[in-house]
Amino acid sequence: MEPAAAEVVTVSEVVLVTGASSGIGQATADRLRARGWTVIGASRRGTSTGAWAPLVMDVDDEASVIHGMDAVIAEHGRLDAVVTCAGWGLAGSVEETPIRDARDQFETLFWGSVRVVQRALPVMRRQGRGRIVLMSSIGGVLGLPFQAFYSAAKFALEGYGEALAYEVAPLGIEVTLVEPGNVRTGFTAARRDVGPGAGPGGAAEGAAEGAAEGGVSPYREAAAKAVGKMAEDEAGGVDPGKVADVVVRVLGSGRPPRRVSVGKLDERVGITAKRLLPHRLFERAAKGSLGV
Repeated sequence: MEPAAAEVVTVSEVVLVTGASSGIGQATADRLRARGWTVIGASRRGTSTGAWAPLVMDVDDEASVIHGMDAVIAEHGRLDAVVTCAGWGLAGSVEETPIRDARDQFETLFWGSVRVVQRALPVMRRQGRGRIVLMSSIGGVLGLPFQAFYSAAKFALEGYGEALAYEVAPLGIEVTLVEPGNVRTGFTAARRDVGPGAGPGGAAEGAAEGAAEGGVSPYREAAAKAVGKMAEDEAGGVDPGKVADVVVRVLGSGRPPRRVSVGKLDERVGITAKRLLPHRLFERAAKGSLGV
């Protein structure tokens, strides 16, 4: 269900968007600024399109988040909304993924959002109002083969956001999980591959011994097919501005939804199908679209 169309913001409310240097985060920062919000766009590089204020902040680093969030609140004296878009992808088999790479994935996708939200909640609580938008994924509802730790981090974010919503609703704080399908961004090219010979660490720390013999992964062909299919689908996905438009509507809605999906119809139908169909029937139907 799509949230109702938003009205233009008449009072300049303050929003922090993480991951604002590119992709969905950048599109969201641009759209919100155009609607009259005071936008602070946070990223490791601290770059901006010029329409909104940049902030150097690494969500993987607690000290960086504390410093950045405190600076925003000191300057503006308020924080009306937070949109957590920082993220990257990790591809490879579960067996061959080094634990340190899996931890890195959670550090950004899950703990990065948690750090930002925990610094935002006290000021929102004092204000008696606030909006939190967590950028989840259809991959946080449907498990993605050979991107298991990406899915696991997004599944964790789904549970966190739902539990958080119960806690903060009496304080006037609203929480929404946005679940995009395939989106055309630099995310695809930046995806980190793991496994024997695939990058830093290879089948090192945390990967099962004997996963590959002679450096040849038993998962190589299946992984290449599944990740290749995902890359192809992402290249044909929706523009990040479409996701940003949904965020704008959520933040302008009087009754924001707990969850809202965005993307092509066949991707969004998969969410409903998983909830309604027996798991064997759903998985049989989903295999082709997942490249397995």
